[in-house]
Amino acid sequence: MKKRILDMLVIIVGSMLFALAVNLFVIPNEFGEGGVTGVTIILYYLFEWSPGLISLILNSLLLIVGYKFLDKTTTIYTVIAVFLHSLFLHLTKSWHIESDELIINAIFGGVFAGVGIGMIIRIGGTTAGSTIIARMLNKYLDWNVSYALLIVDLIVVFASYFIIGAQSVMLTIVMLYVATKVMDFIIEGINPKKAITIVSKEQDRIAEQVNVIIGRGVTVIYGRGYYTNSPKELLYIVISKQEVSMLKKIVRSIDKEAFITIHDVRDVFGEGFVDISK
Repeated sequence: MKKRILDMLVIIVGSMLFALAVNLFVIPNEFGEGGVTGVTIILYYLFEWSPGLISLILNSLLLIVGYKFLDKTTTIYTVIAVFLHSLFLHLTKSWHIESDELIINAIFGGVFAGVGIGMIIRIGGTTAGSTIIARMLNKYLDWNVSYALLIVDLIVVFASYFIIGAQSVMLTIVMLYVATKVMDFIIEGINPKKAITIVSKEQDRIAEQVNVIIGRGVTVIYGRGYYTNSPKELLYIVISKQEVSMLKKIVRSIDKEAFITIHDVRDVFGEGFVDISK
């Protein structure tokens, strides 16, 4: 229950920030947007139809079509996020800030949208629309959610060229790029993981110290040296970026001739990290 309440608060804040991105930065500067939000903004520019109402209608239709690609929790969170986003679009439509710097507005529009959507996706929801398509691409093609969303959004942005003009399209692309990077940061977290491979004659002592000092599991991979044809035991460890320094100290204190490779890791699922069912 405590987690559900926290998730609801995250959805509320995320939906609010996304709506503010539209009403404070996008519409006043005649930018475009991606996905369903982009379509609603185009319709607003052409006919002055309410973005909140049109967003609710279009997202509801897409949710009906795409709900089967989402699990039960994600569907519930998405319904709530769609409703709240549309509500906040309506409630904040008269809000404004004093800023005539288009590039600054584009950057902050991207920041607000990226944080808002990223928060919702991080706890397992979506904002429907192109986010549903992005999650489908992530599920079936293993595309990164943020970049799949960027590609889908760019299609809508380029379609808005004849409405908002070349300059606004270029600034919108800047805004979407910022939103994608911020969203990626929010979804992946502030604690990126590293995969470490160690070749050492003192593998047992190193593995023991990693277990005791860092508290991480170690996998032993069996191989052989090509030149010497002698058997080798490689240690494979996944740790946080902050733990890399401690690991180096451990290895250096035990075997200064150890061979270490460090790899960036995008996602880590399993015990001690993220539940793969999420």
